[in-house]
Amino acid sequence: MNDWKQHEELVTAAFADRARLPAAREAVLAVVEALDKGALRVAEKRGGEWQVNAWIMQAINLYFGVAGMETKEYGPFETRDKVPLKHGLEEAGVRLVPGGIVRYGSYVAPGAVVLPGFVNIGARVGTGTMVDTWATVGSCAQVGENCHLAGGVGIGGVLEPPGARPNIIEDGCFIGSRCIIVEGTLVEEDCVLGANTVITGSTPIIDVTGKEPVIYKKRVPARSVVIPGTRAKEYPAGTYQIPCALIVGRRSASTDKKVSLNDALREFEVQV
Repeated sequence: MNDWKQHEELVTAAFADRARLPAAREAVLAVVEALDKGALRVAEKRGGEWQVNAWIMQAINLYFGVAGMETKEYGPFETRDKVPLKHGLEEAGVRLVPGGIVRYGSYVAPGAVVLPGFVNIGARVGTGTMVDTWATVGSCAQVGENCHLAGGVGIGGVLEPPGARPNIIEDGCFIGSRCIIVEGTLVEEDCVLGANTVITGSTPIIDVTGKEPVIYKKRVPARSVVIPGTRAKEYPAGTYQIPCALIVGRRSASTDKKVSLNDALREFEVQV
């Protein structure tokens, strides 16, 4: 990252004062190209904690100010946008099924598979991960290795304010159909989220496996098995059930992740 110090200074100055954007144009383009190739990333784990590179998020925001609107034809389809599609998929070792969209400025690692889903600028998808049909990996989202984002999963994008934690799915996670993960949520390694689980910044994530509930916010602990739930809350008009997420168990620390996943799905009757 030290090699990018001059780029960081130019980007930071231009973000604070848009009059300096012309002088930072080449730096912005270089940062987005590096994101596309996987040489830079918006967030990374250092010392066991996730750190956000705010200046890289700034560069992505500035990119829309330096990239021109272009109309392109892909067979019978036409697009008009500032962000082109990713190229060089064969060289990158990425499988992209017809109907899938991966935008330039995102990184998809060798061995990843994108079905008719969507990967946005700034996002990162690890090797061995599948982005299933109609699944979305939003701007700057970080998805680890050997994950499965099932059909219709929505991993939200985070671009502003720069420095805000993007949504992060660590290695080995299974995110069930129609799950929604937004507002800077961290799903730690080897978790299983049952179908239709919704986690926002305010969603209580309640561990109900012990004698007393333990409540988390914006973080799902490693190896958790999670299902959607509700809890009662009193209002002036009466008591109503509001959404929450329930941790109902833990995956075993098995060396065979597929066996561990199947056991979790059967034992806890998780809908996927």
